[in-house]
Amino acid sequence: MWQIIIIPFLGTALGAASVFFFKNSIGERPQRAMTGFASGVMVAASFFSLILPALDQTADMGKLGFIPVAIGFGIGMLFLLVLDMVTPHMHFNHDEEGPKSGLKRTTKLVLAVTLHNLPEGMAVGIVCAGWLYGNDTITFTGALALALGIAIQNFPEGAIVAVPLLGEGVPKKKTFLYGVLSGIVEPIGSILVIAASGILIPTMPYLLSFAAGAMMYVVVEELIPEMSEGEHSNIGTISFALGFILMMALDVGLG
Repeated sequence: MWQIIIIPFLGTALGAASVFFFKNSIGERPQRAMTGFASGVMVAASFFSLILPALDQTADMGKLGFIPVAIGFGIGMLFLLVLDMVTPHMHFNHDEEGPKSGLKRTTKLVLAVTLHNLPEGMAVGIVCAGWLYGNDTITFTGALALALGIAIQNFPEGAIVAVPLLGEGVPKKKTFLYGVLSGIVEPIGSILVIAASGILIPTMPYLLSFAAGAMMYVVVEELIPEMSEGEHSNIGTISFALGFILMMALDVGLG
């Protein structure tokens, strides 16, 4: 189980390590492609790894089985909305800022990716907890598929967030360290969720859909606007489809 928890963090760290191969920026087209790919992976993960298992667990409620899932999804969206409003950070397009504060621009960039990684760590922790406590709708391979998918999409995101720090004058080694530290929230979030899940297992459908809502908030608020701006939006759209297909294949093939 601990190997699964650490996989998404490794994806972020490897993405941050890409700063050693870039100069001061990522080209517009590669950035659109990477953002679109990450969006597709997260959307597919939200549906196939989180929402569908949550609906399976509420099947005994019949036609009302959507209610716990809808409640959890809405709370997840609201949770990230509140964090987005109260946490000083930069948005991914680096033009629009969050709440005003005295923090440096580099600190806000790091907070942005940390905020973005939180729901992903929670999602992995919730799925691992479901498997650990013997939930019939969640398998070890399903948890592994989710962790691998998030790690894959964390790689381009790590690069997207870390490389702009070079443009802010941050040395490469320090930029890499910031990127790695921003990913620490993922295993921490997973461990905290697993630790608390023993008393929360009856609410597993709510937890799964909560994680899905939090991830979808990040996609809608941060990633899709970024991939759709400018002249190269088609690249982002195609990459979105590729990311979605890859995550779907991982989940169905391994799940």
